[in-house]
Amino acid sequence: MKQIKTIEKGANFNAVNFGRLADIKDYVLNLGPDITIPGKVFGGQTLGATGGDFSFQVFAPGQETGFLHTHKNHEELYFFLSGKGQFQVDGNIFPVEEGSVVCVEPAGRRSVRNNGTEPLVMLCVQYKGDTFTATDATDGNILDEPVKW
Repeated sequence: MKQIKTIEKGANFNAVNFGRLADIKDYVLNLGPDITIPGKVFGGQTLGATGGDFSFQVFAPGQETGFLHTHKNHEELYFFLSGKGQFQVDGNIFPVEEGSVVCVEPAGRRSVRNNGTEPLVMLCVQYKGDTFTATDATDGNILDEPVKW
């Protein structure tokens, strides 16, 4: 099974490498004794993220999640990085491909499938819904110091 590699750690950061997107298929997510998902890996805990989580997932041609799911509190953003497939939310089925992004509220009943001929690579970002405000959009501070490489 593929492993996440640590690049660097510091007081205010963690950096890891999941490998090439083409190799995400080599990860296996174990959810329990009878539930494993090939081609899926979560990264938030590894990085020490405290505001959300994310996962990479690769669907081989013909592969699908195999179930619908919802969340209690978390919205999800699905970024499609390569390939073509279909996404389903609340019975609405629509095409997705490289460059597509789907936002699903917690109650949305969702699923993904690859109905294409190439691997479908997806990044999913999960975070608590209804928490981002207009002031959060201006949260960044540009520092008055030069960047030194």
